[in-house]
Amino acid sequence: MKFGISTFNTDEGIGPAELGRALEERGFDALFLAEHTHIPASRETPYPGGGDLPRIYYRTLDPFISLTAAAAVTENLVLGTGIALMVQRDPITTAKEVASLDLVSGGRVVFGIGAGWNRDEMRNHGTDPGRRGALMDERIRAMREIWTNELAEFHGEHVDFDPVYSWPKPVQHPHPPIYVGGESERSFDRVAEYGGGWLPRAGTENLGELVEKVRERAGWRVPVSLYAAPKDAPLEEYAAAGVDRVLFFLPTKPRDATLERLDLLAGVVDRYR
Repeated sequence: MKFGISTFNTDEGIGPAELGRALEERGFDALFLAEHTHIPASRETPYPGGGDLPRIYYRTLDPFISLTAAAAVTENLVLGTGIALMVQRDPITTAKEVASLDLVSGGRVVFGIGAGWNRDEMRNHGTDPGRRGALMDERIRAMREIWTNELAEFHGEHVDFDPVYSWPKPVQHPHPPIYVGGESERSFDRVAEYGGGWLPRAGTENLGELVEKVRERAGWRVPVSLYAAPKDAPLEEYAAAGVDRVLFFLPTKPRDATLERLDLLAGVVDRYR
């Protein structure tokens, strides 16, 4: 298995450039960053984890800006979104951001996507929460058209544009792998359609059975990156389940505390290996 980090990059934690360097120096292969554009003050949507919404949700940096900073000071680190909230993003703009990051990083992008959970946040972007799945599907399909065609157009219920030119095109062909977050049946269908990878969360029950199900439905050995694993994660069980990459969750802390935590996690990986 490979080992990476999933985290919330905020204005109160270590900077993304120093984080990227620290990961590569310690042998981690990937950095996946969470996204929230804002948190509505209404707070009508309950936090799935229970209790108060953690402070990090309010303060996330834009993931593509942070990943670009990390790309500039690393050579091999995989740069992932975990997850990009496509129900809150314009597909034409996001297609350019992903392609631009893939270009400047030399083809190191993994585009992790999901529909999200914060209904208040979605509504502020003009998204009907009840239609977010269909909206996300069309936006991803439209982005694939932009990435893979010199002259791209898309005509759907939620996304509609006549022929357009958009560069750069991604370095990776046909485009950066699209990793789908979520453990629902529709998520499995998206993995099969988008042909990239699966991004389940640590703690998912019957993980081995679900990995097998995802791969059977897709018809090929879909890569699986397990998101937000704890420091005491059962790595042997993950390997037996068919997981390809474990993304340890890195708490958002100032520089020194973050580097100390990374040293601890690197030790966990060394003992496993």
